[in-house]
Amino acid sequence: MLGIVDRYLLSEASKVFSAIVAILVLVVASMLFLRTLEEVNVGALSVHLVIKFLAFQVVRDLPNLLPPAFFLALLVTLSRFSRDSELIAMSACGIGPRRVLGALLLLAVPVALVTAWISLSLQPWAATGIHQIRMQQKEQAAQIAGLQPGRFYLEQGGELVLYIGDIDRRQSLGDVFILDRREDVARLVVSRNGQHRIEEDTGDHIVTLSSGHRFDGDPGSAAFMIGEFEEYRIRIQASGAAQGVISKRSTMPSLELLASPELPDRAELEHRLAAPLAILVLTIVAIPLVALSPRQRSSGRLSLAFLAYFSFFNLQRLAENWLATGVTPVWLTSFWYQVVILCVVYLVLLPESLWLKRLIARISGGPNGRLGEQPV
Repeated sequence: MLGIVDRYLLSEASKVFSAIVAILVLVVASMLFLRTLEEVNVGALSVHLVIKFLAFQVVRDLPNLLPPAFFLALLVTLSRFSRDSELIAMSACGIGPRRVLGALLLLAVPVALVTAWISLSLQPWAATGIHQIRMQQKEQAAQIAGLQPGRFYLEQGGELVLYIGDIDRRQSLGDVFILDRREDVARLVVSRNGQHRIEEDTGDHIVTLSSGHRFDGDPGSAAFMIGEFEEYRIRIQASGAAQGVISKRSTMPSLELLASPELPDRAELEHRLAAPLAILVLTIVAIPLVALSPRQRSSGRLSLAFLAYFSFFNLQRLAENWLATGVTPVWLTSFWYQVVILCVVYLVLLPESLWLKRLIARISGGPNGRLGEQPV
């Protein structure tokens, strides 16, 4: 059963972590929403896909937000304890850094497990959804949404010629001219009104014309069939790029990456595992970065904390790139930077360690040591 102090540490750290995650998600979602609106404004994304596209982006970026949010939450929580002299009171009661670390790990382990689930399962799923929307909207922007009134467009290798005199944001067409030579007999269709839509299942473009004329026959021949129609529908198939198999590595399931012998796939898998491992490592790093007493100098520790934070995530990209290109051996993995940061932080703070001071005192036979002659 957890003690009162352990529950107090978990409660305070959880509150701060929840607040920081909520703020970061709100900020990131706002930035992504503005970028999404820009794509909608230029016609690269449909309006009805905004919420879905934004949700995929937030889920994809969430594993990258949790480790820095947890690290910042621990620093804020422990700094407040130090400022209010609560760490000194805990130390006087026999609750040292080891007990504090054990309590914080009780929070770090569940957060790391949730992060691992999001990173290994939900992140590739969200990346797949983003990639599919991108490919569909790229086709739409290239063929229909990007059309300008008063211009001719060639589709499907010149077999289909399309002219639109007017087009609005609702995909309503005006003064449409279509020359279709995909069959044995050329077909010319003219209409004053039309409508365009994208078929969700196939990604094909459906152009529906109303109240127009149709002319079937080969140029230079007198054999023409002329008719009128109330409604005429033509299908423009999506290109192979939009319907092709998704090959982006970020969309591959984690089990496929685990079974793959290729180094880039190994680097992608370790990239997904880096986030949950970073939460555990940063928890251990955060303990010595907070001064025990407000009288101690905290500016140096704060600078070291920022340096460790930026070095941690910059070295992550470097380590993953080295593993993917074969610079570092496979047995070293791409997690070596976490061990390096952990060792550097503890080595820098070693001269201020209470354990080291007691050890030096024992060796020198000082007042707090066991060696040598004690003063009377």
